[in-house]
Amino acid sequence: MNKPQESKTYYFEQLFGSKTRVKLLRLFLISGRPIHYFVREICRLTSEHLNSVRREIDNLEKLGLIIKEEDDAGAKQQKVFYKVDKSFILYNELKALFMKSQLLLEKTLVTKLKDIANIQLLILTGAFTGNTEATTDLLIVGRIKTVKLSSLIKQFEKELGHEINYTLLSGSEFNYRRELTDMFLYNILENKKVVLIDNLDLNKKELKKDYARKKINVKKVK
Repeated sequence: MNKPQESKTYYFEQLFGSKTRVKLLRLFLISGRPIHYFVREICRLTSEHLNSVRREIDNLEKLGLIIKEEDDAGAKQQKVFYKVDKSFILYNELKALFMKSQLLLEKTLVTKLKDIANIQLLILTGAFTGNTEATTDLLIVGRIKTVKLSSLIKQFEKELGHEINYTLLSGSEFNYRRELTDMFLYNILENKKVVLIDNLDLNKKELKKDYARKKINVKKVK
């Protein structure tokens, strides 16, 4: 009898003792989002209940991994937020551990996307690369049923512990936007990114020259 395959986060939950704690660690260590978070913001990003989040925040604060700060800039009531303490003695080791787990998840994502779609281009940006200016975390160019894609993304949101903003374009729409030097697409291609699938030869010198030539006339497609 075959043993059921556990999720990629199963081992982390066993190691750290709490699903919520794993989500918070992932959020603070590698999510690439803002460096500080309010409690309700953490709840929204991790899809965990307030009491569970408060309990794990207290645990991580006592451990010394995160620190609490207050923002009283003109507010009637001080707002409390939390951020990771990079001077924590095991910060680098924990970050490396969670980065390795994310790489495994990314490989799994590629495999599963290939199973349900004909992918021409797959790019990670935004939360995956620390690009806080990006309006999407995942750019997919190809043919795929949106229902299947939505279901797969939700599965990986649970694994990662945070929301994934994704953009799906057909090959023709991608080429159209590229020809217009669309601002949205331009920002993705010109900023920090991880290209997982590239059947469109993005690294062609002609494409780089084309973008450089059109740089002063960047347009936005609505």
